[in-house]
Amino acid sequence: MVNIFLPKFLAADGLYFAFQESTVAGHAVVAALFLASIFSWSVIITKFRMIRFARKQTERFFAVFRRNRQPLHVYEAGLIFEGSPAYDVYRAGCAELALQMLGSQEVDETFAARIEVADKISPAQMRAVTVAMERAVGEAGLRMESQMIILATAVSGSPFLGLLGTVWGVMDAFAGIAIAGTPNLAAMAPGVAGALVTTVIGLLVAIPAMFGYNFLITSLRSLIVQTDNYAAELSSEFEHRYVNFGRGG
Repeated sequence: MVNIFLPKFLAADGLYFAFQESTVAGHAVVAALFLASIFSWSVIITKFRMIRFARKQTERFFAVFRRNRQPLHVYEAGLIFEGSPAYDVYRAGCAELALQMLGSQEVDETFAARIEVADKISPAQMRAVTVAMERAVGEAGLRMESQMIILATAVSGSPFLGLLGTVWGVMDAFAGIAIAGTPNLAAMAPGVAGALVTTVIGLLVAIPAMFGYNFLITSLRSLIVQTDNYAAELSSEFEHRYVNFGRGG
């Protein structure tokens, strides 16, 4: 049993020894990497929870939306699915459609009756509705991908920051040996170990950030594609019901 855990203890002890032997510059690099790790994990956890919530809310929204063949019934009922990018697109499209058909985005007890008797809109007016939905898709994408630059920076910058600490530490170690005039392994080893610790910590920061970034960016792009596809579906539904193609424009 002791032999199984001994390598782990030795590795931890070696890391602690190397950190103790690191220079002030090395400690500064480690502190910067520690902050980068905190920010990285904060983004990973926050975005993971956001994606999970967005998917749940989108599923609820789709279930309610497709329960009724009237595309405006969710908007008319005032139902809210906060956190769902598809719902944000739906709300933007419905608001613009109401503005084009009724001249107002106000929803009251007469909304359904006014929509029923209102004239259909022209293709030019429908283009304004489509633009509103496309803008909502873009805004949703930007909102979902916000702060991902932090992870991308951690992935690409942490190893280089760790390497900078290592090169600096090795330089100081060799300079100290040259000044002391004792070029032997015992004098050199602590300084080199202290220099290498920044590279190790840099990789420990970058590797989880890399896996987190790849997972999150794939999930976010999936949500954005789903939202874009829904915008096209909703636009087609609006055109079928509310556009008079004989009016030109």
